Amino acid sequence: MSANAILVASTDIEPGHHTTFEFLGVTWNADTMWSTTLAAVIVIGLGLWARAKVTSGVPSKIQVFWESITEAVTNQVEASVGRVHPFIVPLAICLFVFILISNWFEIIPSDHHLPAPTADINLTLAMGLFVIVGVHIFSIRQRGWKGYLHHYVQPNPALLPINLIEELVKPFTLALRLFGNIFSGGIMLLLIGLIPSYLLWGPNAVWKLFDMFIGLIQAFIFALLTILYFGIAGQTDEDHGGEPAESEEKKEEVEEPQLEGAH
Repeated sequence: MSANAILVASTDIEPGHHTTFEFLGVTWNADTMWSTTLAAVIVIGLGLWARAKVTSGVPSKIQVFWESITEAVTNQVEASVGRVHPFIVPLAICLFVFILISNWFEIIPSDHHLPAPTADINLTLAMGLFVIVGVHIFSIRQRGWKGYLHHYVQPNPALLPINLIEELVKPFTLALRLFGNIFSGGIMLLLIGLIPSYLLWGPNAVWKLFDMFIGLIQAFIFALLTILYFGIAGQTDEDHGGEPAESEEKKEEVEEPQLEGAH
């Protein structure tokens, strides 16, 4: 295949069109399922490869890289929202890698066979629901039912309707933000495909680079919001302002001089 044909194939897309099949009376998007599975296999493969490199002795380069990334992200998060559960940052990094790979499928000229699955609202909505349902389950486990229900009337009971609406729209905002940006990238490639083939290489190359950047940013935003949602959901009344910890420290400071005086 000539370079010109590859350029044309890379822009010859149909946003919103999917290869489908019927099963149990339901229409399934086969192309989305295939590309999602491939992205998941890549992420699992990377995880298994990284796990195989972990040693109890001198750490390997991949181990040092993973631990450095996890530690840096954890420090940044805890500086912003306080201490978070150990599983949150690895989960967010895993989602980041999966979304990034899924987004970057769009730049591969595959003649419709490997579309970006994140350009399908079904996947992004499923991911949004996965994160937000997980956030609510985590919040109940951390706060208990009483504390979980109590946060809906904070800081004022009059805000109950607004707090409920905010929680209801979270999965949709997560899903639509990611879907909209990746889907619009497909539309831009379609428009670029209208340019004569002898001029196509310039705009196509520029947009591919920009599309990679957009895919990176969107994966980062989704992962960041995941961390923030879980971090906030894990906070209890004692975590706000750190008052109990502070008062305990002051109590210890007061007791120490008294003990010294007794000696």
